[in-house]
Amino acid sequence: MVGSVHVNGSVNGGNGCEERLDELRRLLGKADGDLLKIVSIGAGAWGSVFAALLQDAYGHYREKVQIRIWRRPGRTVDRSTAEHLFEVINSREDVLRRLIRRCAYLKYVEARLGDRKLYADEILKDGFCLNMIETPLCPLKVVTNLQEAVWDADIVVNGLPSTETREVFEEISKYWKERISVPVIISLAKGIEASLDPIPRIITPTQMISSATGVPTENILYLGGPNIASEIYNKEYANARICGSNKWRKPLAKFLRQPHFIVWDNSDLVTHEVMGGLKNVYAIGAGMVAALTNESATSKSVYFAHCTSEMIFITHLLTEQPEKLAGPLLADTYVTLLKGRNAWYGQMLAKGELSPDMGDSIKGKGMIQGISAVGAFFELLSQPSLSVQHPEENKQVAPAELCPILKRLYRILIKRFVSSIAIALCITGPGAPSKRHSPSPER
Repeated sequence: MVGSVHVNGSVNGGNGCEERLDELRRLLGKADGDLLKIVSIGAGAWGSVFAALLQDAYGHYREKVQIRIWRRPGRTVDRSTAEHLFEVINSREDVLRRLIRRCAYLKYVEARLGDRKLYADEILKDGFCLNMIETPLCPLKVVTNLQEAVWDADIVVNGLPSTETREVFEEISKYWKERISVPVIISLAKGIEASLDPIPRIITPTQMISSATGVPTENILYLGGPNIASEIYNKEYANARICGSNKWRKPLAKFLRQPHFIVWDNSDLVTHEVMGGLKNVYAIGAGMVAALTNESATSKSVYFAHCTSEMIFITHLLTEQPEKLAGPLLADTYVTLLKGRNAWYGQMLAKGELSPDMGDSIKGKGMIQGISAVGAFFELLSQPSLSVQHPEENKQVAPAELCPILKRLYRILIKRFVSSIAIALCITGPGAPSKRHSPSPER
């Protein structure tokens, strides 16, 4: 690694950053003096970290690129979060010095004392994501006006939950009616919608964006991988895949790659998006099993075997020639089941510290995307028109009947018929799925 290391971990002046930036600018047809404008829409943990990674790598080339992030205005920071934030600031000398230099420290003292309110967009400018307070980021350029953020952006990063993607991009489309050039969109969203009419099918976030904006699918890509947002920003080694058209995925993979964050490219967009949604579904169950079995390695491994079997069955049913559940796809599933907000949510449900009645937006964690994905996948796979042959009973059944874990998660999270212990019983006790109920990859 060449260059000077900043106190926030960024590397300046090395690793060919400027060459990669110039290469992407040429590909996008940017003239000298014309800024390459990148904006991240949504300020959850991954969206904020993604913007911060770009800012750390390229933000100092101010005459060539502008990196900004949009979030909705008006969200207040409650007193307990303000107190915790103050503790985090004072535990990090580099952050403390940075805030003092920027004359921004006093407002956090006043918020700690209850003398003033802080706002989520305000603290994001100082590098604090409301869903990830304990991991300070670099300062970010924050925009709260959506039209201002997107109307002339060259690259738009979708950092929104899948449940909000369609609505926000329908609004964005109003601001793009006069555009001449077509933007490139990178979606980080994991989740799906189920469309049942005229024929049952899945709708992925990239499809939602294309439908809402009219941007051709070749300009919309998906990026995902086996990673945890806070760990990536703390420079733990990670990798990801950017999926989509050959025109954009290879140059963007090169542009996004950093010494600790290796980005590969892949053409199978749909499989990666479907798996991105499925892993959040089964991560909730993994959290329940971990909590209810006192972190039993045996129980968790049995659950892993069953849930990956269901995931393979579902992806083979819903996608044409899907990529095998191996390598990065398997690793992405593993890390999400091991650690992440959906697994955490499952643990809290099992411990009784949360309940499904509290909704899918949780303080300090943001949107639990696995909940809506459970409903979408189950409703889609319950359609008679998708029926498959039961492997042993010589009859046609809806695919959901061959997915006992998904079925029980649906009853717990959506219908709220049974307690969270049912998911543990699904693999460890009475009613555990037998071989005939667990679809094998071949089936």
